[in-house]
Amino acid sequence: MTVLSEKINMPTQQQALPGRSEALCVPTSHFVYRDHTLSPPFPGKNETAVFGLGCFWGAERKFWLLDGVYSTAVGYTAGFTPNPTYEEVCSGKTGHNEVVLVVYDPAIISYEALLKVFWESHNPTQGMGQGNDRGTQFYYESDSEKVLAEQTRAVFQMGLSAAEYGAITTEILPAPLFYYAEHYHQQYLAKNPAGYCGLGGTSITLGPL
Repeated sequence: MTVLSEKINMPTQQQALPGRSEALCVPTSHFVYRDHTLSPPFPGKNETAVFGLGCFWGAERKFWLLDGVYSTAVGYTAGFTPNPTYEEVCSGKTGHNEVVLVVYDPAIISYEALLKVFWESHNPTQGMGQGNDRGTQFYYESDSEKVLAEQTRAVFQMGLSAAEYGAITTEILPAPLFYYAEHYHQQYLAKNPAGYCGLGGTSITLGPL
């Protein structure tokens, strides 16, 4: 989990840590779906989506449990430091967020269904944090995905407002480069079932899609 420091101001590119040119080493296979690859190329007509809900351990589990999801991986995105380590991201000097890469078959599960899990699995009114963890945002790869993200945000906001929650602060951004996190973070809660999960929803549902 990335713990929020007292200051959550984003570093500038000049202030960010230099990072490294080599990617971090990750397993070839998913820990839960042993015959499914963790990194591309992915088979068939699978598509990808990236979501940030705070701590990526619990967020990843939310998505690997879904029918139609081929693979998931945790990593870092939207920062300046190339191939950052967990410790560097935790320092607040890379600009990255903890995120989940979801590889899914759109013939089995829709992008809207993934958005439903995203909205309902956390409290999107908490600014740059989710409890003690950094979040929340998601990243679109096409104009149609952006439209769906904005539409579901508007619908979910109506439910939140009716329950007297504040305004959604989630960022909806074009998909930046995704850096895989270290091997021990991948499918962490499958390896450590009693491990930390800081996710907590609002009990508000998005409704049928």
